[in-house]
Amino acid sequence: MTTLFARPIAASMKAALRDTPVVCLLGPRQSGKTTLARTLEPGHAYVTFDDDATLAFARADPSGFVASLPARVILDEIQRVPELLRAIKLSVDRDRRPGRFVLTGSANLLLLPNLGDSLAGRMEIVQLQPLTAAEQSHAPGKFLASLLAGRLKPAIATTEPMAPMDLAKRIVTGGFPEAVARSPARARSWHRQYLRTLIERDVKDVARVRDPAAVGRLLEMLALRTAGLLGVAGLGADLGLRRETIEHYLAVCERLYLVRLLQPWHRNHAKRLIKSPKVHMIDSGLASTLMGLAAADWSAQRERFGHLVESFVVQQLVAQAGWTDPDLRFWHYRDKDQVEVDVVITRGRDTWGVEVKSALTASPADGQGLHRLAEQCGGDYRGGVLLYAGQSAFALGDRRNLAMPLSRLWEM
Repeated sequence: MTTLFARPIAASMKAALRDTPVVCLLGPRQSGKTTLARTLEPGHAYVTFDDDATLAFARADPSGFVASLPARVILDEIQRVPELLRAIKLSVDRDRRPGRFVLTGSANLLLLPNLGDSLAGRMEIVQLQPLTAAEQSHAPGKFLASLLAGRLKPAIATTEPMAPMDLAKRIVTGGFPEAVARSPARARSWHRQYLRTLIERDVKDVARVRDPAAVGRLLEMLALRTAGLLGVAGLGADLGLRRETIEHYLAVCERLYLVRLLQPWHRNHAKRLIKSPKVHMIDSGLASTLMGLAAADWSAQRERFGHLVESFVVQQLVAQAGWTDPDLRFWHYRDKDQVEVDVVITRGRDTWGVEVKSALTASPADGQGLHRLAEQCGGDYRGGVLLYAGQSAFALGDRRNLAMPLSRLWEM
C-alpha cells in the first residue's frame, strides 16, 4: 500500500476553491494530483480523460460534454482535450459559483500555446511538485520560509552528521510517491516505465513530434548535464539534430515537467554576467535512473552526484515556494570570472542566494559567490545560505550569509 503523505500545498488549493470557479492542479504525471483533488473535494464527480470513450466524446462535442457534467466535477488530465477549455469558459460565464470545476493536468498549461489565457480571470492554477524530502519525512517544510524571514541562525552541531549514503538514497529515489514506496531496484524499474509511458503517449498531447524516441535520447543527455549551462548547439551536435528541433523537444520536456530551466539573474548594469540558462532535471530519481546511478555509486561518481545534489536542492526550494510564496522567482548567477551562485531567489527587488555543496565540510571561502551576489544587489540583498552535507551552521564571514546542513531542508 502506498503511504499517504500530507501535502502542504493543499492549503493553497482549499483557498482557491473557496473563491474561484475553476481551480487547475498542474504537475508531473504520478505526482499525486488526482489523490489530492479527490481528497479535498470528495463530493465532486470524477471524470478522467485517460478513458478513451470519455476522451472521444469530449473531443467530438465539447459543449455537449460540458453541458452533460454534474454541477461540481473533477476533470482529470485536461491537457488531453484542450478544446474543452472554451466550453468550460462559457459555462463559467453563465454560473460563476466557486469550486465548480477542478481540473488536473500533467502538462504545464501555461507553456502550451493558446491555452494559458483560455480561462483568464476565471481559473487559478496551483502547481503540485513530486514529494519533497520534507513531505517524505512528514515535516512541515519551513526551510524556505525561514530563509525569507531571516530566521536562520548559526548553531553548533548537536547530532551526528548526515551519512552520505542517506543523502544518496534520497537523490536516487526522487519524489514520485510510487517510487518512494519501493525498494531502490524497484524504484529504478518504475522510473524506466514512467519515462516510457511519457515518451510513447504523453508527448503527443503537448506537441507535434516527429520522432518521440529522440525526446527520450535528449532526456538522457539532459540528465548527464543537469545543473549545467544549457548548450543547445552542443546537444544538437551530439544527437545529430537541428537547433530548432532541439529547442522544440526541450520545450516538450519543460511542458511535461521533466526539466526546468533557470534563467540567469542580472541587473542592467551587470555587463559581465553569463547569459545562458541552467538546465535541471526536476526529479533527481528520474535523472539518476537515466544516468545509471545507484546510491552505492556515491563515492565513485562524486562529480555526477554533485550535480544531482544541486538539482535536488533546486527542486526542494521550488516546491516549498508553492506553499510559502508562489510569487517567488528562481534564477542562477554566474559571471565571467566563473564566480557563481547556484540559486538566486527574488521577490520584486529583494534577493536571496543559495549555494549547494555535496561535501561534508565547508569554509568561509565557499561563500565567495554569495558575497559577489550581495555586491551586485547592494541594499536589495536579504541573505544567503550555503547548503552542505555537514552538521553545523555558521556564518560565512558575513552575518547575512550562513553555511547550513542540507538536512535542514527536511528537518525544519
